[in-house]
Amino acid sequence: MTKTAHNHLTRRGILGFAVASVALSVVPAFAAGRLDVVATTGMIADTVARIGGEFVDVTALMGPGVDPHAYRQTRTDILAMARADLIVSNGLYLEAQLEEVLADFAARTEVLAAAEAVPQDNLFAHEDYAGKFDPHVWMDPKLWGHVVDAVEGALTEALPEASATFAANAAAMRADLVSLDTYSEQVLGSVAGPARVLVTAHDAFGYFGAAYGWDVAGIQGISTESEAGLARISEVVDMLVSREIGAVFVESSVSDRNVRALIEGAAAQGHEVRIGGELFSDAMGAPGTYEGTYLGMIDHNVTTIAAALGGDAPARGWQGRLAAGS
Repeated sequence: MTKTAHNHLTRRGILGFAVASVALSVVPAFAAGRLDVVATTGMIADTVARIGGEFVDVTALMGPGVDPHAYRQTRTDILAMARADLIVSNGLYLEAQLEEVLADFAARTEVLAAAEAVPQDNLFAHEDYAGKFDPHVWMDPKLWGHVVDAVEGALTEALPEASATFAANAAAMRADLVSLDTYSEQVLGSVAGPARVLVTAHDAFGYFGAAYGWDVAGIQGISTESEAGLARISEVVDMLVSREIGAVFVESSVSDRNVRALIEGAAAQGHEVRIGGELFSDAMGAPGTYEGTYLGMIDHNVTTIAAALGGDAPARGWQGRLAAGS
């Protein structure tokens, strides 16, 4: 056995021992008629809360501005998972640094990788990891419907007596996803064809592009752990200049350093590019805000992108259209 392999097994063994020790020392917080659920990302947590309603208490491990690709568990996270009746992750290798701890908990607690319910025919290959897929499926509301199905199933299995509530809440969320998708298609379709190019810090918007017929370009790869080289930055700058794209976007959970390098590079070629707004890619907005919900996050992104690139986007977005009854 190589030294590297030995170190990996040793680390895995220590982690497994730590998980087992904490799990044995904590009494699960299950109360009759109510579930304690731990979710990794905000998008997953919001979906669980929406479907579970009054029958679930949801703890999200990752808050606003947190990068799930690089996130590592804390002792508080371990304790929360040890108390949980159900742990729900995105899966598809999004939470790369949590893979081992989630696998260890799966031996004693129900663990659902909800995004892995999306049929593989609808997934894109991961450019950085062979045999894995792009995990950013929440960028397409149609694909997120599979996550809703998976969460409803897991909650129903854990608490069958609340199945009617879970089914009703899931149906309502599916209807909202259809409405939001229709709005997104209309608003994004109002942007002139040559301008339908979304440039961001990393490749989180591939499913968005496929859903709405847009070209997308991330400076970094699918994972924020990948590095953006000078050649890649130069390539994107040349595209901005040649296609006369006037706006690029920063992300709430990724440094804006590389995006600003694009703006400087385009300026050096005599082409003005501005920041069109901040998008929510791997994390939602602040708790208690509209952007701190899954639907609000996608609505914000779609409306911001369309408005910045010359589309006909209402000031209050999809939410405003619903309020106006249109």
